Amino acid sequence: MEERAETDRRTASAVRRVVGWIRSFFRSRVPRRAGLGLLVFGVALAGVVVGVLVGARTETDVGPFRAEMSIAPSFVGDTEVAIPPLGSLHLDSHDGPAHLNVSLGALDQGRTEALIDDPAGITRASQTAVDDVKKGLIQLGMRTVAVSVLFAMALAALVFRDIRRVAWSGALALVIVGTSLGSAFATLHPDSIEEPRYEGLLVNAPAVVGDARRIADDYDKYAEQLQQLVANVSRIYTTVSTLPVYQPQEGTTRILHVSDLHLNPSAWPLMRTIVEQFGINAVIDTGDITDWGSEPEASYVASIGLLKVPYVFIRGNHDSAATGAAVAQQSNAVVLDNSITNVAGLTVAGIGDPRFTPDKETSPTGSGTSKQTVEQVIGAGERLAATIRASKDPVDIALVHDPASAGALSGTCPLVLAGHTHERKVSTLSQVPGQMTTRLLVEGSTGGAGLRGLEHDEPLPLAMSVLYFDKETRALQAYDDIKVGGTGQSQVTLERKVVDDEHPAPAEGQRPAPTPTR
Repeated sequence: MEERAETDRRTASAVRRVVGWIRSFFRSRVPRRAGLGLLVFGVALAGVVVGVLVGARTETDVGPFRAEMSIAPSFVGDTEVAIPPLGSLHLDSHDGPAHLNVSLGALDQGRTEALIDDPAGITRASQTAVDDVKKGLIQLGMRTVAVSVLFAMALAALVFRDIRRVAWSGALALVIVGTSLGSAFATLHPDSIEEPRYEGLLVNAPAVVGDARRIADDYDKYAEQLQQLVANVSRIYTTVSTLPVYQPQEGTTRILHVSDLHLNPSAWPLMRTIVEQFGINAVIDTGDITDWGSEPEASYVASIGLLKVPYVFIRGNHDSAATGAAVAQQSNAVVLDNSITNVAGLTVAGIGDPRFTPDKETSPTGSGTSKQTVEQVIGAGERLAATIRASKDPVDIALVHDPASAGALSGTCPLVLAGHTHERKVSTLSQVPGQMTTRLLVEGSTGGAGLRGLEHDEPLPLAMSVLYFDKETRALQAYDDIKVGGTGQSQVTLERKVVDDEHPAPAEGQRPAPTPTR
């Protein structure tokens, strides 16, 4: 019993000594300093995170684009590049703890016009793009360090109200940011650009165009030959204009008919050249200016303003309501949807395609020729015909996207313009007894069918037409069919047709089935 009591006394004594040591330790300055140090570090870290989220962003010029760069805290790092209207791509560019975001914003109109006026500028812009990005990253890094330190010191001032602890917080913030950016740079993966991960519209690009390197090379060749292309257009027009067959009189109204641009950026400089060289009074677009009708694609239509002439537009089956709204926002554009407008002395009526089928692969099977679709397409033409007949003023031109909508317009106006098929065709609609003859002009693809035009070895040419109208009678006198070789080519052909001398083939029935969605 005595031995057990002695053991208990010794144990109790040891416990009292340990408790005493613990009390002495916590009463000393060491734990208080450690706790204060952790608190200062936590405040500095919180200030860095808030500063990065709020202020770690900058804007810089990358070619004709105004790009915004930003950094966000991350455990995995990586880079996301947003490229409207195509979507975004993700690069495994580096490891954490900083994620880089790059967003290419709106085109700068001045720089864009300079590139269009000087085709060699496209090459120079591509060469300086890397330097522009490096400059932007340096600015972003310096701004990130500055805002992080300032936010950390400001937060420390609110928490501690002590100048030494504020200074320590700023120093710790500098170390945290510097270490983070340094680790991102140290783990840089230069080869990541070879294997991007696509999101948004860019997901479709590899499947549609195949090898991205080949497409880029083809487009570079096209850009290099752009100046020759412009010269060819001017030269051919000068030659054709001197022919005795038809010479446009002074005051002749000249309309440029385009269709199915399908996001091809090459279409804009060519259209601008035609507008300037041919003295175009207005442009008429019969739809499919975009591919998927998505909101990011809306930035593509901003180039309409560069043409500096009235632009009349109807939606195609690839254009959404958002696309139409984006076009309508352009100062020189008019969007028709079962409505009538006056432009360049001509009365024009138009209606958008009733369908919205941006992706034929995901559209319902047979949607292009189903009974419901046929009724929708033909019904669009019937609604427009009713609108024209109810108009007090005679209509000179009617616009539909799918030529299958044109049948009901026979006898309501002398001319119907359409697109959709990506193939040029001239015909006359089945004549209604006692009414005027109506001519149907179906345009090819002014955008060479966009990405689809690059699927084959022989790219689809860019096609458009210049229509000549008598100023007094407002009747179509002649038209020039212009074709420019597809991407990577620079051949230009121009064929002038005088209306009185040609005999268009009759259309294949008044109510044809709509062509499949393209």
